[in-house]
Amino acid sequence: MKKWLVVVLAGLILVLSACGKQDAASGDKKEFTVGFGVGTYEDQFRNGILPILEEKGYKVEIKTFSQNMQVNPAMKEGSIDASIFQSTAYMEAINKELNADMARLAFSPGAPQGLYSEKHKSLDEVKEGSTVALPQDPVNQERAVRILEELGWVKVKADAGTTDFNLNSVEPGSVNLKLEVLDPAQILVSLKDVDFGVVNGNYIANANRKITEALKIENTPEQHRIIVSINKKDENTPWAKDLKAAYESKEFEDYINSQEKYNGFILPEAWKTN
Repeated sequence: MKKWLVVVLAGLILVLSACGKQDAASGDKKEFTVGFGVGTYEDQFRNGILPILEEKGYKVEIKTFSQNMQVNPAMKEGSIDASIFQSTAYMEAINKELNADMARLAFSPGAPQGLYSEKHKSLDEVKEGSTVALPQDPVNQERAVRILEELGWVKVKADAGTTDFNLNSVEPGSVNLKLEVLDPAQILVSLKDVDFGVVNGNYIANANRKITEALKIENTPEQHRIIVSINKKDENTPWAKDLKAAYESKEFEDYINSQEKYNGFILPEAWKTN
């Protein structure tokens, strides 16, 4: 009798162990970690997304990084499960650089780049030798230069890349500009030292300024819109599906529309069906 009981108990332990492994493998968990760089996307999450997830029983840890370049390595090593700070183009570049396997889960409300100035009130004030500050990373730099190209200030070579963009692809247009490359987060505070600067819109919103202050706002292509990123292996997990649903929900849409600082943000296409 005792031997039979031991066999039954051993069998139950094996079954329960197998079920536990199966649950872990399927990603059916109620706790996960989300990473953010500098900007407004953490605020959006805390106030608009987190309450939706908590109602569904999730416990979400938020990790904030002082530099955007720290976020994706953390994703690869597994210390965070998702991130909201980058575009599809940037993510794909980092996938190649880090041999990572991140995927786009959903779009987030994102701020467009804009051309700003504290010295000039009009684009007509540009002249030979005017200084323009640009982001240093290739993806955001390409976006910024396209704004200048649209204005006719520069010409961009036909073979210029996106993820490997550099200023060697830029030629003078209607004026001969002095292009200064800075960390994206530093351009806003450096506007007093340059004639113009292309600033990522999330820094504008985070500084309680209006995107509409820009002398020129980009028409942001889809590949440069802000996304929710996850590791590809997690795409079909229940928690990832719930995170996606939260970003595409009417509840989150209503929250964003109620906040003046998000005026001018590019809104997710999915909201059109809400």
